[in-house]
Amino acid sequence: MQSFEALFGTGAEIHADAPGRVNLLGEHTDYHEGFVLPAVLPQRTVAAIRARTERDDRVVRAWSAGASDRIESFTLGTEARGRGWLDYVQGVTVALAGRGLAVSGFDLRLESTVPIGAGVSSSAALEVSVLRALRARFAFDLDDLALARVAHAAETQFVGAPVGVMDQVASSLGHDGEALFLDTRTLAVDRIPLPAAVDLVVIDSGVTHAHAGGEYATRRRESFEAARALGVTHLRDLDAGALHHLDALDPILARRARHIITENQRVLDAVLALRASDLPALGRLMNASHASMRDDYQTSTPEIDTLVAIAQGHPGTIGARLTGGGFGGSIVALAAAGRGKEVGAGVAEAYRRRTGRRATILV
Repeated sequence: MQSFEALFGTGAEIHADAPGRVNLLGEHTDYHEGFVLPAVLPQRTVAAIRARTERDDRVVRAWSAGASDRIESFTLGTEARGRGWLDYVQGVTVALAGRGLAVSGFDLRLESTVPIGAGVSSSAALEVSVLRALRARFAFDLDDLALARVAHAAETQFVGAPVGVMDQVASSLGHDGEALFLDTRTLAVDRIPLPAAVDLVVIDSGVTHAHAGGEYATRRRESFEAARALGVTHLRDLDAGALHHLDALDPILARRARHIITENQRVLDAVLALRASDLPALGRLMNASHASMRDDYQTSTPEIDTLVAIAQGHPGTIGARLTGGGFGGSIVALAAAGRGKEVGAGVAEAYRRRTGRRATILV
């Protein structure tokens, strides 16, 4: 693997990194200004940069390990979509410029252990790591929450992925060993330690997904149609009392609304369970969340359902569910403390036997 100096002829000035994330509960609630409960992963993306200080130098040169055999480049102010992984870098420079934060030309080397398409937010890890490096080099006055907002703008406004703000906030603000209880309307964050009595298990199904279009965008559109039919801008503004009104909706829209309304409540209940160390209750909430994503939001796949069912059936598992936007990706499970490796290995092997697919244990 080529070093920064081998690529660009000199050493890097700044190294910065950012983690991927797993979501314990709260799926598809963030774009309805609801509640989410993510945690960071040990897998990280590392950005190394060196700025070129000539005033008229507007060229960005970038290289990503495993993504390209050659250095890619673009000129600041002329960014254009359609260049794969480089769009996320271009999105960052466009989002910074939109906030009056200018950079000169720079060289960038990216390396990541966050798997792409696994539902653990590789894109947010890239955006946040690059922004951390640029913040340090160009002395931008951005706190971690403001940085997450810039990263979110890069992905939604430039790349065109209609995601909520959870991924970028988790990558920018999250710490090891805790869950972030995030209110995506106010962006208030409460840090909740993960109980010592559990092991976190994250398994990549091997079925990749993407958020820049397709079914994810369809679910989002349907959910906002349901909100309008129910007389609100965001489904965050409805509680369980609204569920009896769903029979008046188109059946598909009713399903979409029911998932988001009940998922918001599950996050609130999960926070109480975590604080009380009520692990059986937490497990039941995770299992119910998966059923809701499978049946009401319909974001699961047969492979994911199989993986979750295997995990839920393991005697060492407290609860398990699909994590992330869906249509592939990863599952998250909670195992009894000391049994995480056993659960991960047993579930992955049973999945291989049943589907012929290789699952990768991320945590």
